[in-house]
Amino acid sequence: MTDLGWDCVRPGAPEAGSPAAQIVITAEDFAELPIEAPVAHAGPDRGWLPVNMVNVLYTEADIQELETELLGTPVRIRAVPVEFHWDLGDGNTITTTDPGKPFPSERISSEYRFEGWYDITLTTTFTGQFSVDGGEWQDIEGSIEIESDPVELFAKSLESRLVNGSTTDDEEDEDEEEPWIPERTPDTEGPIDPEAHHRRV
Repeated sequence: MTDLGWDCVRPGAPEAGSPAAQIVITAEDFAELPIEAPVAHAGPDRGWLPVNMVNVLYTEADIQELETELLGTPVRIRAVPVEFHWDLGDGNTITTTDPGKPFPSERISSEYRFEGWYDITLTTTFTGQFSVDGGEWQDIEGSIEIESDPVELFAKSLESRLVNGSTTDDEEDEDEEEPWIPERTPDTEGPIDPEAHHRRV
């Protein structure tokens, strides 16, 4: 086990018969823990979606537990994900206590009104608890926020096309091709939505 530098409260040298040193995990200690950022998922795996199409957001955020030993005493710490803040990159944001689910669920979702590249960023809020030598869990004051790696997504304006009425569905599928997606440059960045707002779901 590794001593990660958490504080110990030792009220002077204990006298005979006095209680053992008290171990306390502070908010500052909690902020220094190596908590892993949840992986953010957005839109289809192909990396683009049509403008005005539902963009499904979700993450798999589990409780994380760490173990160490302080003053010869085993200590367990756990970080509990309690809130998820999504920044869609176009000025729109969503805050929720729900991690969401993959498509076809649309529990946490959004859409883009304009074409362009966007970064979708997830920030997860964790609260903490600690247990000393198998004892009851105690709350750690405060919370921490951890930002996940952004997801790059291109919103594509698709033009409708005429369909040959004599063509079968199978033939149409064979003829379909992925639309051209431009490289990401300053000129292909998506604009800020003038009607952007924050939602809490």
